[in-house]
Amino acid sequence: MKVFVTGGSGFLGINLIRYLLEHGCEVVSYDIAPFDYPEADRIKWILGDIRNKTPLEDAMAGCTHAVHCAAALPLYSREDIYSTDIDGTRNVLEAAAKLGFERVVQISSTAVYGVPDHHPIYETDNLVGVGDYGQAKIDAEAVCGEYRDKGLCVPIIRPKSFIGPERLGVFALLYDWAKDARGFPLLGNGKNRYQLLDVEDLCDAIWTCLTKPCDEVNDVFNVGAAEFGTMKEDFQAVLDYAGFGKKIKCFPAGPAVLVLKILEKLKLSPLYKWVYDTASTDSFVSIEKAQKTLGFTPKYSNQDALIRNYKWYLDNLKSFANTSGISHRVPWSQGILKIAKKFF
Repeated sequence: MKVFVTGGSGFLGINLIRYLLEHGCEVVSYDIAPFDYPEADRIKWILGDIRNKTPLEDAMAGCTHAVHCAAALPLYSREDIYSTDIDGTRNVLEAAAKLGFERVVQISSTAVYGVPDHHPIYETDNLVGVGDYGQAKIDAEAVCGEYRDKGLCVPIIRPKSFIGPERLGVFALLYDWAKDARGFPLLGNGKNRYQLLDVEDLCDAIWTCLTKPCDEVNDVFNVGAAEFGTMKEDFQAVLDYAGFGKKIKCFPAGPAVLVLKILEKLKLSPLYKWVYDTASTDSFVSIEKAQKTLGFTPKYSNQDALIRNYKWYLDNLKSFANTSGISHRVPWSQGILKIAKKFF
């Protein structure tokens, strides 16, 4: 198996590549960012943009399978989100079909469900995109459907927010405040259940979609942690592990969301609509289909995954202490929230 991984330099990409290498695969990574990991000499990595058809097809030649992880995340511009997440997906699938790939695993998102009025969420529930990212992921799945109809095997995985080694982004806010002996704010009463997912469990699901018979996996699957508590309980576990006796502090969601909307428009906060609209509500999916069809058995609970990610954060702090950006691999600039931190 020679696997082509788009977005190989990203958080999911590097964890998946390490997983594939452990399982004896040849790997080609394709990303707009350099592959600056110790595994660089064990794979072929190519700098490239999935929006450019010809170099993409050239890079894919000789591979047998693909995992399409690359995406423009919610903090990117609307133009970049749509051109990358929709047009880029079409380019990957078009090249895979032309080159005779056995299958392409599409990494989608539970953002396709919007802010549902019931839980758990099933794969058959309505798709309602929140913001450009959510809508683009819906449209990208439709493109996958087109190529599935043409005979290409395209398993689609909809993971909950996943964390683990190399994950920073919005979770770096919690880890930074915990490290500095601060409490942490939550919108609402904190009693909502918010399911997460460890990246290792996600890699297990991807591997199954790469290896089980196509007629079993050529479908759509939710994946998330099997064990998760309330938002307050799970985030408090990180503060408890930090050992400073700090507590989660809850604030009324309505006024807080209004303030965050204003701060987002003024570009003073990294928190975007999907984060603050869902942070105070239940958010969990049914993983029954993945359990039954894929044999999906998550190893990590929410708290296990958060603490594992926090330990990695502490161990690697020096490598990203003075960096920021808009991807999952770097901390997001806290903006005005850095001032709020002093009051916790």
